[in-house]
Amino acid sequence: MTWEKLLPLLWDSTVETLYMTFWSSLIAYVVGLPLGVLLVVTRKGGIMQAPTFNAILGVVINFLRSIPFIIMLAVLFPVTRAVIGTAIGTKSIVFPLIISAFPYIARMVEGSLDEVDHGIIEAAQSMGSTNWQIIRKVLLPEAVPSLVNGAAICVTTILGYTAMASAAGGGGLGSLAIVKGLNVRKFDVMYSASLLLVALVQIITVFGGRATRRLDHKHR
Repeated sequence: MTWEKLLPLLWDSTVETLYMTFWSSLIAYVVGLPLGVLLVVTRKGGIMQAPTFNAILGVVINFLRSIPFIIMLAVLFPVTRAVIGTAIGTKSIVFPLIISAFPYIARMVEGSLDEVDHGIIEAAQSMGSTNWQIIRKVLLPEAVPSLVNGAAICVTTILGYTAMASAAGGGGLGSLAIVKGLNVRKFDVMYSASLLLVALVQIITVFGGRATRRLDHKHR
């Protein structure tokens, strides 16, 4: 395939991949971030300890995390069709991406908040800070570098999921590589799409690493 024909395909597929990655990452973080906070503050010894609630939440998150994305796609077909109106296409893939990603994000947030020095939390409590103030002014700000690093990891994971979404009729670079590349033996299309997907992962990883180091330096 000539570059004149290949470049528009790569551009359109890249836009579709970024669309799926951006919206699914954003909404998954809106859901996963507070769940990660709840996992930390409601555990035994936490500032809002509720062991039973914490155990139930942990089981639900672990259950959802244990389901491979390709299986989640199939299981959610009826729900996706009811919510989006169709189970096939770039926009429809965002919903299962969110369901697959937010449990992963919740655990990532939990790990980041676990790194916060407990002494800082105790100092805030001794000064009369409320639980909400501790979460908003101590836990989250202190964990920012780790949260940013975790966000970069989560986004690259979701980016990888978009490639698998081609099995369910999703668009993007994964679909281009498989449907219009491998399946019709146009290996130049397959390799170009695959390399571009790898490049996107590397760009996100590099920027995430730089942002983490810069924020970590500011916190010292």
